[in-house]
Amino acid sequence: MQVAINPSLYGTAQSYAEQRGLNLTLMIENYLERFINKEKAKAKEQELPDIVVSLLGSTGGQLREDDLNGRKAYHKHLEEKYQ
Repeated sequence: MQVAINPSLYGTAQSYAEQRGLNLTLMIENYLERFINKEKAKAKEQELPDIVVSLLGSTGGQLREDDLNGRKAYHKHLEEKYQ
């Protein structure tokens, strides 16, 4: 497996790693792992907890992207119920 890196950037990164007694490969792997974990955590923060989903009731747990607090779905439910 190979990854193409700008030669100038590679040289700078290699010097940085050597000055600090680090292995460039491990340094890159650690960065990528932190980046991926940060993205996973961000995605998990955007998920609604099960208790919140259970409270949605009339929406059937289905919320549209533009109605994350469920107001539109709740108003639609009320209109259908009382018409």
